[in-house]
Amino acid sequence: MPHSSVLSETKEIVQDSLDYTLFSWSKQKGLNPIAVKYGEGVYLYDYDGKKYIDFSSGLMNVNIGHGDQRVTEAVAKQMQEVSYVTPACVTKVRGDLGKKLAELAPGNLTKSLFTTGGAEAIENAIKIARLYTGRHKIIARYRAYHGASGTAMSAGGDPRKLHTDAQQMPNVVHVEDPYCYRCPWGQEINSCRRECVSHVERVIQFEGPENVAAIIMEGVSGSSGCLTYPPDYWQKIRAICDKYGILLIADEVMSGFARTGEWFGVDNYGVVPDMIATAKGITSGYLPMGALIVNEKIAAYFDDNVLWTGLTYSAHPVCCAAGLAVLDIYEQDGMLENVREMGAYVEQQVEQLALKHPSIGDFRNTGLLGCIELVKNRNTKEPLVPFNAKPHEMGVMNKVAAKIRELGMYTFVRWNYIFIAPPLCINKAEMDEGLAIISEALLIADESLG
Repeated sequence: MPHSSVLSETKEIVQDSLDYTLFSWSKQKGLNPIAVKYGEGVYLYDYDGKKYIDFSSGLMNVNIGHGDQRVTEAVAKQMQEVSYVTPACVTKVRGDLGKKLAELAPGNLTKSLFTTGGAEAIENAIKIARLYTGRHKIIARYRAYHGASGTAMSAGGDPRKLHTDAQQMPNVVHVEDPYCYRCPWGQEINSCRRECVSHVERVIQFEGPENVAAIIMEGVSGSSGCLTYPPDYWQKIRAICDKYGILLIADEVMSGFARTGEWFGVDNYGVVPDMIATAKGITSGYLPMGALIVNEKIAAYFDDNVLWTGLTYSAHPVCCAAGLAVLDIYEQDGMLENVREMGAYVEQQVEQLALKHPSIGDFRNTGLLGCIELVKNRNTKEPLVPFNAKPHEMGVMNKVAAKIRELGMYTFVRWNYIFIAPPLCINKAEMDEGLAIISEALLIADESLG
């Protein structure tokens, strides 16, 4: 049992945060957060000495794992030289990181605008698309999340934005998703005519192609349920953009930097977008940072036209140092190869879990970005709890989530989804450990089926 002084310390730490800070996406009363003392590899440790396996890499951002001191050393070294310069000045790490991103990004995406996170990268992608094209409409998908700032939230279709609906940015037009497990057109992927693509083109025609600045979509679907795109979906969307002179923005905030087994999610489909908005894995969450990477043609436009955007902390040297260190770690530790190996392994293992748990309806995964979708009935595919379930509708899933935490796992549980997106350094033994916890928690879901 933890010593009483430790319990007292834990209680004080938690209470101070509850009393003096606000928590995202939550009613503030009744919260019970984990008080994290330190992290190492795929694990978090609280002040009571309890270990949690982190099966969602924080918020799908701690890609290299927790507590890697190579990043600490790089950050400390930079801070000993200079901690901050204005974005009008340059540092060596700024140019080094920009050059490295140009090497990793597909095609001719060679110039980066550094931000402090993913939402700001999306904000600036939309701003630049409008400045560059002279058009104003943005086509986006309903089951997509692009960030919590005003423009980014409007671009996303995630229902969290509905509570501030009246404040949405105008001129965003949403389209249906390529949700093959629940196809809106009732089709099967092997025989359909890709109505998910022709639908997008019809919407563009209705809205006037001459008005559409950009289409924005996630490189690989993330928090909306890891929806697996048809294999030719990205290519067909790229072709539509080319046909109408529309820019294609890839949101790689979650799917970028080795998460899907490639440097960027679009690399799985051999497509080159016009812009990549990214964050999270660029520093593995060790410091806040994002980047908007644009192609040479867009960059050249601003040689003679003002780039009307700016951020106090753009190209922050300490964040750039963290980014360079993290990108080196991906390569030094062979993380892309490990993601491919472990991604194949988790797919095999969840396939076995599905034989045991009738509540598993579908598992969608790319590399190490996946989620289990739970259902009441596999034949009807009725979800275990509804889409955008209200708190009072979450009953059984709340019990599943509580069991997962009790058994020593931290992961993202949303509606009828359990996410599997661990740090990219995970090995088979750790994967087995995490899947065993999920398997035990799924017994609660199975029992609810009657």
